Amino acid sequence: MAETQDVATRQSTDVQKPERQVVLNPPVDICEDAEGITLVADMPGVLRDRLNIEVDKNSLLIEGDAHFDMPEGIQALYADIRSTRYRRSFSLSPELEPNNIDATLKDGVLTLKIPKRAELRPRKIEVRVD
Repeated sequence: MAETQDVATRQSTDVQKPERQVVLNPPVDICEDAEGITLVADMPGVLRDRLNIEVDKNSLLIEGDAHFDMPEGIQALYADIRSTRYRRSFSLSPELEPNNIDATLKDGVLTLKIPKRAELRPRKIEVRVD
C-alpha cells in the first residue's frame, strides 16, 4: 500500500513577503520654562524639504527622510545606518498652544518651541500705591 505522490515545492522567491520599513526614533531633548516647552531632535541628514511636522488635536508628529550624498564613483560596502527615515510622535498637554509652534532646522538639529497658553503663563502683578 505504499503509494507515492508528487508534491510540488515552491521556491522561496515565489512568496511575496510584505516589506517592513525600519524607522528610526531620533533622540529628543525636552525642556520646559515659564513660556512653554522646547523640543530638540537630532535628525542628521534631514533637509527642510524632507521634513514633515504635523499637529492633530493633542498629537505632534515629526517625520523626516535623511539624504546622504555619496561621492561619484564610490559605493558603500557597509553602513551602520539601516534606515534613513525618522519618526517620532508626542502627546501635547492642553496647556500648550499647538497653533503657534516655531520650528527651526539647522545642521540636522530640529528645534520646536511650543508656547503655553497665555492665560496659563506666570505673570507679574503690579502693585499700586494709593
